[in-house]
Amino acid sequence: MRFEPLLIRGAAILRGEVHADDRGAFGRIVDVTQLAALGMDPAIAQVSSVVNTTRGTVRGLHYQADPHGEAKTLWCTVGAVYDVIVDLRVEEPTYGRWVSVTLSADEPIALHVPRGIAHGYQTLEDGSALTYLISTPFVAESARALLWRDPTIGIEWPLPVTAISQRDREAPAWPPLP
Repeated sequence: MRFEPLLIRGAAILRGEVHADDRGAFGRIVDVTQLAALGMDPAIAQVSSVVNTTRGTVRGLHYQADPHGEAKTLWCTVGAVYDVIVDLRVEEPTYGRWVSVTLSADEPIALHVPRGIAHGYQTLEDGSALTYLISTPFVAESARALLWRDPTIGIEWPLPVTAISQRDREAPAWPPLP
């Protein structure tokens, strides 16, 4: 696994190792020992998956408020997504800044998202699916969302939105709720 840090501290792309032969391919996407050695949160309290029906679907920007903040490591298992993270940590120089990464089932990469970061994505293909390793159990009372199209953040989504939940459509604008 190769580690490529992103602009936002603690966030990184993890490039998996794939070994192919006449039977097919085997890939290692996440290695928790390596995550820990790199100072990332390797805990896994929950494994989640999501399937999106339609190209252009937006999910997010989601985060868990403290004390239930969560780190996530995720990858695309089918299709492709335009993945976005926004730094919500006021003590960081990247507070309020966003970074995007395209995740595709065709490339063995994962995205590690540290605690204190809002996360969302837009599907680039019909039927796109992701798998998440999440460091802490979900606590509904701590679930938060930030408006996906907030002009203060200024995310440049690549496609027209075809599907979005009412919760995400009506999420509060910047600044994020504690």
